[in-house]
Amino acid sequence: MSVSFDGQVAIVTGAGGGLGRAHALLLARRGAAVVVNDFGGARDGSAGSTEAAEAVVREVTEAGGRAIANGGNVVSEADMQAMIAETLAAFGRVDILINNAGILRDKTFAKMTMDDFRQVVDVHLTGSANASKAVWGAMREQGYGRILMTSSTSGSYGNFGQSNYGAAKMGVLGLMNVLHIEGAKYGIHVNAILPTAATRMTGDMMTPDMLELLSPDLVAPAAVWLVSRDAPSRTALLAGAGTVARLAIVESEGVCFAGQALTPEDIGARFSEIAALDPLLEPAAGLAHVDRILARARTALGLAGGADHA
Repeated sequence: MSVSFDGQVAIVTGAGGGLGRAHALLLARRGAAVVVNDFGGARDGSAGSTEAAEAVVREVTEAGGRAIANGGNVVSEADMQAMIAETLAAFGRVDILINNAGILRDKTFAKMTMDDFRQVVDVHLTGSANASKAVWGAMREQGYGRILMTSSTSGSYGNFGQSNYGAAKMGVLGLMNVLHIEGAKYGIHVNAILPTAATRMTGDMMTPDMLELLSPDLVAPAAVWLVSRDAPSRTALLAGAGTVARLAIVESEGVCFAGQALTPEDIGARFSEIAALDPLLEPAAGLAHVDRILARARTALGLAGGADHA
């Protein structure tokens, strides 16, 4: 089935280059009107200019598409509210938000200042929340919306020297999980992309052969599919170098100690059993985990309602 965005309006933050530009151009080619947001700052978040966003707008319009530039800073709630107002004034609706804006301030935790920690978390996590909050009301009212978070393996798996970035990128997965639940009855789907690509933020960390293999154009199709009409919700895809995979947060079945005088020694003695991921479980929500462990406890204690229904 063809993926089309005809009649839809998309906002892409941090779209002046790299991944955001690739997302914006692909959305425009598929029929969306695009708001190209970019604060225009340096990789560490300093300075600011709309020049990069305006250049992408020219690429879109010269190819026959519709686009406007926005220089709002995702860290500013007021800027994001102004961005949605500008979007509605220009296009009348908003269907898609891709939260892509980001900065890097890499240092080991021992050398990192807490200001560097806060600023990275502010852009990636709070910035994603600010932009999502700005579009949330309009999406609820129209009964439709697609929001994409940009996460990273630095969060899900860890990466040396990126405690601030990793914390923020794991945080946006938590934001995705909750907004998926809260948006479901309004037709709002919320997903995440974990890209591996050569961009302004990462290019100087890679060798020439890595740069060639890690084009942002190999990430954009997965990101754009995750904001399409037929997209699932609460789905995180890893994309890069031509590979697309799904990230899942799973838990082991665990060991039920209900009715026993549980001690730390008990945990140590049965740790290998506790940690074994066979079978592995992927709860649909936090309360599904709660339901499961309560059901196991009731079964162990011989109480009513003991069936495992999670």
